[in-house]
Amino acid sequence: MALPWLQRFELLLFTAAFLCGAVAAATLTRTQVRGGAGRPIGLRIALVISAVAIFLVLVAACILRFGTRSLCKSIISLNITISCSEAQKLPWTPPGTALQFYSNLHNAETSSWVNLVLWCVVLVLQVVQWKSEAAPYRPLERGDPEWSSETDALVGPRLSHS
Repeated sequence: MALPWLQRFELLLFTAAFLCGAVAAATLTRTQVRGGAGRPIGLRIALVISAVAIFLVLVAACILRFGTRSLCKSIISLNITISCSEAQKLPWTPPGTALQFYSNLHNAETSSWVNLVLWCVVLVLQVVQWKSEAAPYRPLERGDPEWSSETDALVGPRLSHS
């Protein structure tokens, strides 16, 4: 059975979105691994991308939540059934149009909320990484654990500014 053109187009969009996400992840990883000045910039870009992804996933999850709730209320208001999970078991016209509709919507909603939580964890990790890299540079001084007599021999004795 061939898919209708609209479903093929939708599948193509999902594939493109997945590939764009994979390319973005690979590019950001390469940027972060290189180090130097490009790394904070790459990390900032990653933070922006994560924030936008969180917003979009939140919008999608809310649409699924409120859309499913509205659909269920309208079905229950017909007084044919007492719940959406029971409504998907009823015969629909045309046949096959309501196959597991509530289970599918519920699974999509649940996966959206899980996706949102995972993106939030990624964002928190990126913020922690960004904050750890943003520590200001402080030159070594006498008394620091890294300072040694070998440092004195290389750069000369350094007076403390206390």
